[in-house]
Amino acid sequence: MLLLRSLTFGYPHASPLFQNFNWEIQRGETWAILGSSGCGKTTLLYLLAGLRAPISGHIEIDGEALRRPRPRAGLILQDYGLLPWATVRENAELGLRVRNFYGPDGKHAPKDVRLENRVPYWLERLGLAEVAEKYPAQISGGQRQRTAIARTLALQPDLLLMDEPFSSLDAVTREDLQNMTLSLCEEQNLTLVIVTHAIEEAASLGQKILLLGAAPNTRARVFENPNAGMEGHRNSQAYRELCESLWREMKHEAA
Repeated sequence: MLLLRSLTFGYPHASPLFQNFNWEIQRGETWAILGSSGCGKTTLLYLLAGLRAPISGHIEIDGEALRRPRPRAGLILQDYGLLPWATVRENAELGLRVRNFYGPDGKHAPKDVRLENRVPYWLERLGLAEVAEKYPAQISGGQRQRTAIARTLALQPDLLLMDEPFSSLDAVTREDLQNMTLSLCEEQNLTLVIVTHAIEEAASLGQKILLLGAAPNTRARVFENPNAGMEGHRNSQAYRELCESLWREMKHEAA
């Protein structure tokens, strides 16, 4: 589904974060991008979203070159991206309103997907129906994150990109939303790419984990984690060994 070939990217007056970097993601996979601060995790996510363009090399999704934000890619940011003056329902409807304004032009909305207003369904499904007329400041962090997820799923994406979406939540809410995200991705056949700096979160969510190191990243270091999302995985020996292995790798990079 998604290919990065010989990708090079860096910000002006700085060393490249990626140099001749190759990576491949298949449809329906769940990936976690892990690494220390400044290694390029969020930048890579923005490249996949079409919000940044490589200096050289290219990105393909379903065989087409990615040159601008793609209508069927959903991006959920760390701060949720909610409008403070809009209600939960209005925030969840925002993406649909934008797409209906432009119509199915292939740029702002897919040409081949007829979007129905499924916001009421997702508000109910995500436990937000009772707070639908409240404003972001009046609800919890977990409810704000669910609102951002509802807004994204209402657009029927096939690729879900998440930038440290659970980092500010308490442990119980974080695990609940992690499990819910994996269940929704499996149910909706979504490809998931989530950025995190937490080893335990990467080992819990990513069936495959891309570990980024100090710039420039020249190769994709991938750790297989096929039991991610399965019942009991967080308490398994395989989970603990993977976390220890990732910790050693990150410590070695920092040395």
